Amino acid sequence: MTKPNIKPPIAKKTEKKLIIHNDTRIDNYYWLNQRENQDVLDYLSAENDYTTSVLKHTEPFQQSLFEEMKSRIKENDQSVPYKQNGYWYITRYEEGKDYPIYTRKKESLEAEEEIMFDCNKMAEGHSYFKLGGISISADNTLAAFSVDTVSRRQYTIYIKNLRTGEIYQDKIENTSGSSTWANDNKTLFYSKKDKVTLRSDKIYKHQLNTNEKEDVLVFHEKDETFNTYVYKSKSKKYLVIGSSSTLTTEYRILEADKPDGNFRIFNKRTRDLEYSIAHFNDSFYIITNKDGATNFKLQKTSVNNTSVENWKDVISHRADVLLEDIEIFENYLVLNERQNGLNKLRIISWDKTEDYYLDFESETYTVQIGNNPDFESHTLRYVFNSLTTPSSVIDYNFKTKQKDIKKQQEVLDKNFDKDNYTSKRVWATARDGAKIPMSIVHRKDIVINGQNPVLQYAYGSYGSTIDPYFSSIRLSLLDRGFIYVITHVRGSEYLGRPWYESGKLLTKINTFTDFIDCSKYLIDNKYTSKAHLYAMGGSAGGLLMGVIINMNPELYNGVIAAVPFVDVVTTMLDDSIPLTTGEYDEWGNPNDKDYYFYMKSYSPYDNVEAKAYPNLLVTTGLHDSQVQYWEPAKWVAKLRNLKTDNNLLLLKTDMDTGHGGASGRFEALKEVALEYAFLFNLEGINK
Repeated sequence: MTKPNIKPPIAKKTEKKLIIHNDTRIDNYYWLNQRENQDVLDYLSAENDYTTSVLKHTEPFQQSLFEEMKSRIKENDQSVPYKQNGYWYITRYEEGKDYPIYTRKKESLEAEEEIMFDCNKMAEGHSYFKLGGISISADNTLAAFSVDTVSRRQYTIYIKNLRTGEIYQDKIENTSGSSTWANDNKTLFYSKKDKVTLRSDKIYKHQLNTNEKEDVLVFHEKDETFNTYVYKSKSKKYLVIGSSSTLTTEYRILEADKPDGNFRIFNKRTRDLEYSIAHFNDSFYIITNKDGATNFKLQKTSVNNTSVENWKDVISHRADVLLEDIEIFENYLVLNERQNGLNKLRIISWDKTEDYYLDFESETYTVQIGNNPDFESHTLRYVFNSLTTPSSVIDYNFKTKQKDIKKQQEVLDKNFDKDNYTSKRVWATARDGAKIPMSIVHRKDIVINGQNPVLQYAYGSYGSTIDPYFSSIRLSLLDRGFIYVITHVRGSEYLGRPWYESGKLLTKINTFTDFIDCSKYLIDNKYTSKAHLYAMGGSAGGLLMGVIINMNPELYNGVIAAVPFVDVVTTMLDDSIPLTTGEYDEWGNPNDKDYYFYMKSYSPYDNVEAKAYPNLLVTTGLHDSQVQYWEPAKWVAKLRNLKTDNNLLLLKTDMDTGHGGASGRFEALKEVALEYAFLFNLEGINK
């Protein structure tokens, strides 16, 4: 790899003192948070130009990588149909087109197709386009839908007449994107966002063919650590308003036939009490951590007596099994569980004559309950894939016990054979003795000799678990000799709720040291070496990247940090920024001295030093609402000023999009092609 002789942009320094708890931090790049400032835009553009120049020689390779990844994707494709309220719903894609087409057919799959939404036409003239939630009225004639053309997740809701194709004058701005109809086919409930923090804080009721100004405020969530949302139960009997923070939930319910009635509290919020509800017959079923059920249990209560003292156990708490989800059918209850890191589907008949698990022979797979809108169905739809097996949608028949593969992801590559790849799970020992699992995939013909390039990935926050999943895009890495590793660090729920609890707040450091200890394991066990080890993470996983290169930069040859959350202290002290107040239970509130100094001890931006860092590619979006663009921009500016090495430091800001990146299914591949080209360039791979 040769580094071109191009000078990087140097951001100007403007000292700003940030003082709290008698502690002073100097932030020379604070000014970069002014999104409309021309100097800021000029700096971001200069960084983009520098990145383009440095990687100019890889552009033909980027294009061929893009075409290679795109060619594996079936362009004329469609989802497995599902039936709801007399219609079959199908989402399909057409060759050469970036966006989905939402369709339906009445009663029979042989019926004439009705196109509800062609997102390709709707996206015309927009550099970014996202269709949010679609809500169909009970009489099947109206669709409420939402659109975001900026990528800040502020959706505008419209209403379409599905019989005539007319889009009504109704227009509701600054919403979360989801809405739900009452059963009268004219009353629509939706959640509105705070314009500054983008927190979903209000539920409104809208009458068809009226102006938004006439909408009625139904619920205002005043606690800044909570978000609120509204939906209809699977039974279609209840409208449900949910309020949730990191550690606490609360619901309000109203009969969907009585939209002008008053919502009643299901159970008054109690700090640290989490629960979710599902209605069936004369009961509500409740997944909850009540009574110290750390890994959650299943309870039930009468629809008439919903407060917590009436809840009775259906499935008791188990210390070694995390209850993640349930699906209710007329004759069966299905539990989505996790034990020792592995997804399990448990099927129990209501008459107690059957209780068994579906069998999955692997340690590197993912299974999840699919779309099952019908209580009376005799089949369970679920989705299965593994690190080496493309995704399948499967219908399991409760009566015959047969599995019917409705669709398997097609990989359009004549050279692809899943038997050319192997996957396994290994366990590294962390510095405190904890065993940290990793899911690994590579080609079978690779020799484990310490010379292989490894891409080590992790997320590790919010209890969000990155399960081992198949990716046709990833084949471009594997087929060029890379080993891909998903590191199941603490902060996820891979090994149950306690795994999450031991990687947040004042134990957050475990997330970072787990990743580093796994890196050392990969080196010690000859999967790779320091010269060939690469790390990647996005958002909170980008925070992880920022910490590991401060703690152990010598372990990695290159790192990709996507939309990274790296200015932890300043962001968590600014309650006007989207997400901040709702994050206190995850990171802590730095207005509290203990949390402030703990956070400061690992915050990547605050701990940049004059030392050598690995090659680094940082990506962000100007309109990102989750992690503001200025966090990675400031971080790169500070790294440029202090680092002592000659390694690459590249910042790529998408000036059109936000946290999710590009909106089209193929446009997003260009971002991956850039990331892969960065890695291949460091490995001397150029085709």
